[in-house]
Amino acid sequence: MLGHDDPTVIRMLQDLTGVDPKTIPLDDKETMKIFSSTESLGLRPDQIDSKVGTFGVPEFGTRFVREMLVETLPKTFEELVRISGLSHGTDVWTNNAQELVKSGTVTLSEAICTRDDIMTYLISKGLPSQNSFKIMESVRKGKGLKEDQENLMRENEVPDWYIDSCKKIKYMFPKAHAVAYVTMAFRIAWFKVHIPLAYYCAFFSIRAADEFDSEIMISGKSKVKEKMAEIKNMGYEASKKDESMYPVLEIVLEMYERGFNFLPIDLYKSDALKFKIEDGAIRPPLNSIAGMGQIAATSIQEARENGEFISKQDIKKRAKVGDATIALLEKFGCVEGMSETNQISLFDAMF
Repeated sequence: MLGHDDPTVIRMLQDLTGVDPKTIPLDDKETMKIFSSTESLGLRPDQIDSKVGTFGVPEFGTRFVREMLVETLPKTFEELVRISGLSHGTDVWTNNAQELVKSGTVTLSEAICTRDDIMTYLISKGLPSQNSFKIMESVRKGKGLKEDQENLMRENEVPDWYIDSCKKIKYMFPKAHAVAYVTMAFRIAWFKVHIPLAYYCAFFSIRAADEFDSEIMISGKSKVKEKMAEIKNMGYEASKKDESMYPVLEIVLEMYERGFNFLPIDLYKSDALKFKIEDGAIRPPLNSIAGMGQIAATSIQEARENGEFISKQDIKKRAKVGDATIALLEKFGCVEGMSETNQISLFDAMF
């Protein structure tokens, strides 16, 4: 199954840009570069502390897979499919293909990556189709090789490293799934390279909704770096909230380094739940304020459709929110200059 958020991200990207994802070429050179460098993002690796540009790209954004990319430096879509197979398998990369690639024993294209690779390879070595299929099924389920299977492989000059690799594998990913995952990931990556504001807007709206903290993230690059350093220094004592926030901070920093910025949260211009592209920047939603729930944010958006608020009391009454919500709006300057109540003094009326 594809990541449950990915189709939603794709739909939002299509809505924002008018680009049909199905028309995106899966051999786009600039997009392909982010899987082996930061060049197509216009960044140096030291700016984002990464040698590749796949932060936030499904399947390829985690530290584990980014390290795989650095070690393999994929240049083709087919190699990305192989990496997807490796990353989803158990004992397929770690303590297995990783060591073989590092030592120069094999290249990425020669390593066992998906379950289909085994059957295809064994048939090419001269093993009967039925035997090749049974060996594939045994290996991909983590059952290793039977003695007669191993003997048959040796009789057909299957190398020792290949046989040993088969014995270590505990679970393997089917190639068809890997292709589907990578196709979706590559299309999303295309937007990151070619229409970046749309990419960041969709990512923050859908995949970072719970981890985005505007108090930190819209306050500039220095504040973001400071929070990242703080979480790093905590090590294993970092809270789950901070651990979840860190990958989002990485993408926010990347956005800043690429020359993009956030606009302030605005009582009238900010959407309740979604980030918006506005004047070459991104306007965060009301619920990106830590402590501002979706219900309160949506209520404010619905209430303002009936006209401007004349006071903080008016917001509370029409949006059905409490003092805590008003305090959050005050913190972000959203109600600056607004009176506390609906009452107008005689002095105000006269002057």
